[in-house]
Amino acid sequence: MAMSLADLESRLNDPLLLDSGAPLVPDAQLLFDSAMAHLERGDIRSARRDEQGTWHAVPWVKRAILLGFRIGHMQAMPSSAPFSFVDKHTYPTREFRLENQVRIVPGGSTVRRGACLAPNVVCMPPMYINVGAYVGRGTMVDSHALVGSCAQIGERVHLSAAAQIGGVLEPINASPVIIEDDVIVGGNCGVYEGTVVRSKAVLGAGVILTRGTPVYDLVKETVHRATGDQPLIIPEGAVVVPGARRVSSAFGEAQGLSLQTPVIVKYRDDKTDAATALEAWLR
Repeated sequence: MAMSLADLESRLNDPLLLDSGAPLVPDAQLLFDSAMAHLERGDIRSARRDEQGTWHAVPWVKRAILLGFRIGHMQAMPSSAPFSFVDKHTYPTREFRLENQVRIVPGGSTVRRGACLAPNVVCMPPMYINVGAYVGRGTMVDSHALVGSCAQIGERVHLSAAAQIGGVLEPINASPVIIEDDVIVGGNCGVYEGTVVRSKAVLGAGVILTRGTPVYDLVKETVHRATGDQPLIIPEGAVVVPGARRVSSAFGEAQGLSLQTPVIVKYRDDKTDAATALEAWLR
C-alpha cells in the first residue's frame, strides 16, 4: 500500500538514504514503490513551478528515484519477442491500459517506471520516456524523440521526430529541463542542461539549446543567457531558428569560420499558429 505524501516527504528528506556507507532502512522498497506510484499518477513531480514562474527541482522526489538504483538488482525483464531487457529490477517498463487514455502506437516505444503520461498523450514509435519525466495532456511525442529523466513537458506540446529533451537527475537540486504548454519543438532539436522553454515558443528544426548557449533576439535586440543559478530561458512565444555567428579571431576570419547559434526571428502570431494547425487533426 502506498504511503501518504506527508510521510513520504518526511522520510525521503533524509540524505542518509543514499549513503552507501549507511545501512538501508528496512522499508526502503516500500518507500520507493510508494514514490513511484505517486509519480506515475502525477500526485508528485520531480520539478515544480512557483508563483513567480520559476521552476525548481524537488530534491526529495529525486532522492526517491535514486533510491531505486541503490536497492535495485539486475534481472531479465519480462518482455515480448523480439524485445528483451536487462536492468535493475526496480525499473521495469510501464504498462498502459485503455483507462490511461494514452496512445502507445505499436513499433518499439518504451516508457520507464516512474514517468507520468497524462490522458491524450500520443507516443509515436520508436520513442523513449525516462523515469521522473512528466508529459502533459494532449502532447505528442514523435518518432525517435527522447524525454530524459525528470524532464517536464507541458500540455499540447509537439516533440517532433528525433527531438532530444535532456534529463537532469543528479545532483538532486540541479535545474530541470522544462518545456511549457503549447510549445512546438522541431525535428532534431536538442534541449539540455536545465533550459526552460516558455509557453507557446517554437523551436525550428535543428535548434540546440544548452546552459552555455547564447540566444540572439533580433526582435528585442538582446541576448538571452544563463546567469549564475538561473537557467537559459526562451521567452514565451519566441520563434527560434538555427543561426550563425562570425568568429572574430584573426585565424577564424581568415578561415571564414562561424559558430552555430540560435536566433529569435519573431514572436508567435496567428500565421505561426495557422502553419501548425494541421497537427491537431493527427491526434
